[in-house]
Amino acid sequence: MLDYVGIESDVSAEERMIQETARDFVEDKVRPDIGTHWIKGSFPTELITEMGEMGFYAPNLQGYGSPNISEKAYGLLMQELEACDSGLRSMASVQGALVMYPIYAYGSEEQKEEWLPKLGSGESVGCFGLTEPEHGSNPTAMETRAEDSDGGYLLNGSKTWITNSPIADVAIVWARDYTDSDRPIRGFLVETNRDGVSTNKIEEKLSLRASITGEIGLSDVYVPEENVLPDVRGMKGPLSCLSQARFGIAWGAVGAARDCFETARGYAQDREQFGGPIGRFQIQQQKLAEMATQITLAQLLVYRITDLKERGDLRPQHISMAKRNNVRMARDQSRIAREMLGGNGITADYSPMRHMANLETVYTYEGTHDIHTLILGEDLTGLKAYK
Repeated sequence: MLDYVGIESDVSAEERMIQETARDFVEDKVRPDIGTHWIKGSFPTELITEMGEMGFYAPNLQGYGSPNISEKAYGLLMQELEACDSGLRSMASVQGALVMYPIYAYGSEEQKEEWLPKLGSGESVGCFGLTEPEHGSNPTAMETRAEDSDGGYLLNGSKTWITNSPIADVAIVWARDYTDSDRPIRGFLVETNRDGVSTNKIEEKLSLRASITGEIGLSDVYVPEENVLPDVRGMKGPLSCLSQARFGIAWGAVGAARDCFETARGYAQDREQFGGPIGRFQIQQQKLAEMATQITLAQLLVYRITDLKERGDLRPQHISMAKRNNVRMARDQSRIAREMLGGNGITADYSPMRHMANLETVYTYEGTHDIHTLILGEDLTGLKAYK
């Protein structure tokens, strides 16, 4: 895979082993059928527990069965998963960063002991319920409510665009706590087999098709007090989880772009037209040179923010820059790679057009490109463009 300035030569032996293990898993178990899954709109659910056995879910956490690998190793893992398909990385990212992380960071000891081992192994599947039908980029306006009821809460509301919800055993649901006059946002562990919970699948997506996406409907769902995440109130909870996930997305986008580059380069070297390989033409070489440059710049950015994360200096705005830049880069380069494949590029035999379609979702979810632009703008000027 493209590593033009040799940055991967500096990774540790353990980090390299994790990267190579993930790459081998993808090549042997996922890549041969991922195009078919994308066309069918399905996820290879038979691999969920195997991914758990491989340690793909929140391996950068400590304890409760998690191996506590470095943040760089975690990033390399996300990169290799998304080199196959954004849906594969999304599965691991949601399970780890959006479900296991909030339990780890804000849950009670009982919640951690009950859920983290099961989620880490893939025995149980989780989902993250924040986005609502009327509130995407503005989650502070959420309408899902939790009201006092017999030693617990009744939850009412709806969430949408929820990765894994149709196959999830538990949902982290964020709702307004109406038992408090300030109505803070609280996190609730909601088992999906509770009365009043529905998790309908969203069909006919044109992007991220090899990912199971759905809704969460909550109609007088009773949740006991012990299912509330005790150590967080307000938007800090969900936003901190999103920061964890966006870090993985910034790495994953590099993987998607590298896969597009390698596919285009191989095609340019092998495809013969006008008496020789098309890679000999200047316009094709210009495209490859620009792709390699943009991928390398994105690669350097994620390695830098990873250094900041490991020493405790990473800010959410740094993650916004990396997510914004790297996903845009991958989106643009996937299109260039598809161009280089000509008519063959629109088939499922080649990955760039599948990546290109998937990246439209990645460009939008967990903070749209425009929202991350405004976050950076505020950080650079001290002036807020939105409320």
